[in-house]
Amino acid sequence: MTPRKILIDTDPGQDDAVAILLALAAPEELEVLAITVVAGNVPLEKTSRNARVICELAGRRDVPVHEGCAAPLERPLVTAEHVHGKSGLDGHDLPEPTMPVADLHAVEAIIHHIRREPRGSVTLCALGPLTNVASALLKAPEIAERLGGIVLMGGAYFEVGNVTPAAEFNIYVDPEAAKIVLKSGIEITMMPLDVTHKALITRDWLDGISTLDTPAIRAVCGWLDFYERFDMEKYGGKGGPLHDPCVIAWLLRPELFSGRHVNVEIETQSELTRGMTVADWWRVTDRAANATFIGDLDADGFFDLLTERLAAL
Repeated sequence: MTPRKILIDTDPGQDDAVAILLALAAPEELEVLAITVVAGNVPLEKTSRNARVICELAGRRDVPVHEGCAAPLERPLVTAEHVHGKSGLDGHDLPEPTMPVADLHAVEAIIHHIRREPRGSVTLCALGPLTNVASALLKAPEIAERLGGIVLMGGAYFEVGNVTPAAEFNIYVDPEAAKIVLKSGIEITMMPLDVTHKALITRDWLDGISTLDTPAIRAVCGWLDFYERFDMEKYGGKGGPLHDPCVIAWLLRPELFSGRHVNVEIETQSELTRGMTVADWWRVTDRAANATFIGDLDADGFFDLLTERLAAL
């Protein structure tokens, strides 16, 4: 089987780190052309550092890491150190990366790879705010017709917001960028909080994978032990949600997920609901469907997949 070519646009973040490791652990199914980083969970210099740390942990210094936009299109940057710690990867210390940042700006790198590869062969995996992706579409609108699709983590409907009462973090940080992406005509699959809040990290799962005791597993356990404490305190329940790996898991095992192809609009004007994803789940409008909005997953299958692949690193 020829691996699916993917670009990963990200703002690591512990859950981003697990998603990247999952992608790098599946070389027969996924070919990671490049990782492009954006400011989000932490500022750009830290997301750049973290992406390179993750590549080196996985033994994949060959994957180029491109630095992108340091701020949203029209608004000041909002970050989430209160969730991810000052470094963005608090919970397990790793050496500073030695691999260099790749030469091209992330926006140019996205355009370059989509133009270079055969039409429809590249899937863009967006794990953070959509600033880089929207900037690439604004600069080279023709790439919309060449992309094989975008799979993104962002938004919420039944689960409402996690950074405001109405908005999920990634969309809230740059709603103007999200609006551009959702109106691009590209085939989009969204992993909103509705599904990621069903991918709950449990103590039993963490304790189970910790027995594997590899460098990657030790890092993942340390990161997630730190990361989930915030969501457990916020939401209660048996564990924190593991958001971004849902994007990669959908590429590897789409049968684990279910959702609906519906219209999704982004609110950019209201201060009260800025960044809200208005998903027409019940199809009560005549607005054309523009995204597959995922609402459910097989959590046991999801965590079995994570265990299997992370153990192979």
